[in-house]
Amino acid sequence: MVRKKKEKKPSFFRTQFNLKNPRTKRVLSVLSLLFSLFLLLSFLSHFFHYKHDYFLSKGENAKNIMGVLGRWFSVRLIHRGFGLGAFTITILLGYTSLVSLRWFGKKKYLIISLCLLFFSLWLPLFFATITNSQFDLLHGALGFEILQFLQPILGQIGVLLLLLAFVYVFLEWGLGINFGFQFRTKKSNEKGHESINDIERSDFDSLPKNEENQEDFIGDPLVVKVDPEDEIKEEETENENAPAFDFIVEKQKQEELSNSKKTHYTIETPFDPKLELSSYKFPPVSLLNTYGDKEKLNENSQDLGKSKDLIVDTLKNYKIEISSIKATIGPTVTLFEIVPAPGVKISKIKNLEDDIALSLAALGIRIIAPIPGKGTIGIEVPNKKTVIVSMSSVIRSKKYQESEMALPVLLGKTISNEVYLTDLAKMPHLLMAGATGQGKSVGLNAILVSLLYKRHPAEIKFVLVDPKKVELTLYKALERHYLAKLPGDDKEAIITDNQQVVTTLNSLCIEMDDRYKLLQTAFVRNIEEYNKKFIARKLVPTDEEKHRYLPYIVVVVDEVADLIMTAGKEVEHPIGRLAQLARAVGIHLILATQRPSVNIITGTIKANFPARLAFRVTSRIDSRTILDGNGADQLVGKGDCLFSNGNEMVRLQCPFVDTPEVEKITDYIGSQRGYSNAYVLPEVPNDQGNENGDFDLEDRDALFEDAARVIVNHQQGSTSLIQRKMKIGYNRAGRLIDQLEHANIVGPFEGSKARQVLVPTLEDLEQLLQELK
Repeated sequence: MVRKKKEKKPSFFRTQFNLKNPRTKRVLSVLSLLFSLFLLLSFLSHFFHYKHDYFLSKGENAKNIMGVLGRWFSVRLIHRGFGLGAFTITILLGYTSLVSLRWFGKKKYLIISLCLLFFSLWLPLFFATITNSQFDLLHGALGFEILQFLQPILGQIGVLLLLLAFVYVFLEWGLGINFGFQFRTKKSNEKGHESINDIERSDFDSLPKNEENQEDFIGDPLVVKVDPEDEIKEEETENENAPAFDFIVEKQKQEELSNSKKTHYTIETPFDPKLELSSYKFPPVSLLNTYGDKEKLNENSQDLGKSKDLIVDTLKNYKIEISSIKATIGPTVTLFEIVPAPGVKISKIKNLEDDIALSLAALGIRIIAPIPGKGTIGIEVPNKKTVIVSMSSVIRSKKYQESEMALPVLLGKTISNEVYLTDLAKMPHLLMAGATGQGKSVGLNAILVSLLYKRHPAEIKFVLVDPKKVELTLYKALERHYLAKLPGDDKEAIITDNQQVVTTLNSLCIEMDDRYKLLQTAFVRNIEEYNKKFIARKLVPTDEEKHRYLPYIVVVVDEVADLIMTAGKEVEHPIGRLAQLARAVGIHLILATQRPSVNIITGTIKANFPARLAFRVTSRIDSRTILDGNGADQLVGKGDCLFSNGNEMVRLQCPFVDTPEVEKITDYIGSQRGYSNAYVLPEVPNDQGNENGDFDLEDRDALFEDAARVIVNHQQGSTSLIQRKMKIGYNRAGRLIDQLEHANIVGPFEGSKARQVLVPTLEDLEQLLQELK
């Protein structure tokens, strides 16, 4: 028979002293009210006895009716603080208590509180200005200090004018009091009153454009309710003879202006970026393969115990004692954590990497000394039988399904067999490297697939660069859903031409600058705040400010080494700009390379790519280049990788997603109704010269004259010379040589020989350039 557990009753203190308890609220409110009354009486008494109390000698009694404590508060809040402004503080405290006790309604609490706080600062400065005295009864030390700062800048009259301006702005803007100032425009009704169209756009905030203006509205239209009256009748009040134009967007304003004439605007539904593709269905997990027993961990206790004994014996051979050892089995490697005996140097264990590998007959031993955050030393030993981490298993994981990340990326499973999920939006860019056949391309597919399973086509766009022309072609089926490209029907969605890559990267820089302008006009700091504001209908698209919903843009470059070798600075410059600035506007880069050498992964790139994913590389030099440390050269391959994001380095087994799986996913998405076209990037101004054989001197390259001076100065018509001296890519240097040939500055192509320079001196060149102009 199961006994029911007695439920513990909450303690007396937890029930009576809980701030949510109405009784506790009442007690605190009454005490606060009494304290405000104490301060008020202290301040009033102090104004009659300040000559005695302020200069009170030791042992002398205070004349303040509230005693020594009343005198203490009065001196500090009046003389050393706000002067007469101290009364507004005690009034605010008492008013708040009365509102909490429901003696007053909450309807105008915010406005009255702001008014009291405003005058607690305004009064000290005002009395300090008109008295211009150091005696601090009226203005306190605060008012005098503010005046000492402002008076040398504005003068006494300037400070008074500033105070009047503050009062006007506060009353007009803060409290909504109209002083009768009206702006007349060309559009007016028969009675001379402004029409709704004449009110400044800032008053509308998120309201749609008027039909009278006949302006285009970007996005789906707002649902607006307007009173049927076409004109607003004139109403005379005590302060003014002007129509009341009150646009109600908040409940508080509706209550305050309930007795006046209003035009009501209510936004019924927020903007839905997914509305155009509301029928879109995410690909089912069933499209991904499962591998049955190949996904299960092989826990062989005999092999595990044998490996432990071999590690202990090897360390004993070198007179290294250990206190304890434990093992954690992962998909690819087993982590042995050892605690060395007191007095053992870590460096001695770290230097035995090769000896331990020899004793275990294993390839790719990696020693972590010490493990960050633990008082142990880690020895990673490859498993004899590796486990497949399928894409299906990580997609189905609870961590991924319940993720609220902006750009969730699945990088695989850790040694402890936990799914490793990270946010690309917070990386904010990723640098990948790995030798041929070690899993780099599979890793790229895993990243793309994990984003496709989580984000709607309206929320994310991909720019895919594939110089090898074979890795990313499967994703062409996503053109009308997920891909972004340059304007023009002749432009391919999967970018393979190097010159088109340069143009695309420059286009992304323009997109980045445009997005920053939108953020600036919307008064937000990042894409999350901007989209939230746009969805809430607080941003109005206009001809000047083309506000729109901003999807994330993920730029994937499969082989960046080939681009930098052929295009050089033309690629490095836009990549550097995007890496430094594009995070806030939702543009994120993923660069992958087979050769992580220092001339490819330059200092600029490394500085702006803190997140690194390294598969197995061929040398320790390559490992240091990609990870700033050893380890990538000791990986076992087949998706075994190291992920570093700042100081943390984690060993992972990348999820395996095969080419047929990717094809199924892209076919499933591509078969659904998509947008009319791919997401169009901004057009890039043509400053790269004419790529065709016909050359127009009016459309020459911006570096044309500088290149001509280099050629004439060195008397050598060489493309490589222009590359070296001007630090540009081969393609652009070749186009410059062609343009110089058409301008008769260099001769025609002569095979392996350098072209003949037809202009002998710089003086002759300058004359020729003047003629060309």
